[in-house]
Amino acid sequence: MAKNPPARTRWVGVAIGLSVATMAFNLLEGGVSIGFGWADHSVALFGFGVDSLVEVAAAALIFWRFRNDRLLGHEAGAARERLATRGIGGMLLVLAGGTAVGATLDLTRHAAPETTLPGVLISVASLAVMFVFWRAKRRTAAALESPAMRSDAACSLACMQLSTVVLGGSLVFWMAPRLWWVDAVTALGVSALIAREGLESFRASLKPDFSGGCGCGHD
Repeated sequence: MAKNPPARTRWVGVAIGLSVATMAFNLLEGGVSIGFGWADHSVALFGFGVDSLVEVAAAALIFWRFRNDRLLGHEAGAARERLATRGIGGMLLVLAGGTAVGATLDLTRHAAPETTLPGVLISVASLAVMFVFWRAKRRTAAALESPAMRSDAACSLACMQLSTVVLGGSLVFWMAPRLWWVDAVTALGVSALIAREGLESFRASLKPDFSGGCGCGHD
């Protein structure tokens, strides 16, 4: 159901606020992760920090999509929606590819997951914050009927999944070192899920009848 102008204005404000909060948190998270990863020679933690920058870029597209929304005509708004959806879909595919390559290298090198305290703490913090963002973005995507916002929610979900891999892999290896491969195999599964979301977003943005309705319900 279409929202009246006051309701849409409110939800657009929520979308912009979420994009700014996402950029701020992930810049902090990414910087801390890259710093600790470099200092501790932790490839997993360093890579996790780089992944956070993908989330920053996706949130920046959402900010661009809804900035000055009231001044955009229907065609301009639809064009921004299409480009933002396509861009975020492409970022999800890049993230999936990077995750798959990293996991494959870990398997071929028999590399065990990192068990450093910073990695565990960062993973727990990321899970808690990104869950809140993910839920809010899903509701906002439904209210605005925005595929771009839904794709951004998928980015937040991907961040949660990768946080779970980092945390779970560390704990499993700590309890059972023989299961060093669980972390990498799980990451491969996560990369497939991320790739599917990215491909769906990218394909949707290419359809001639792309209208902006995401068809996602409230959760």
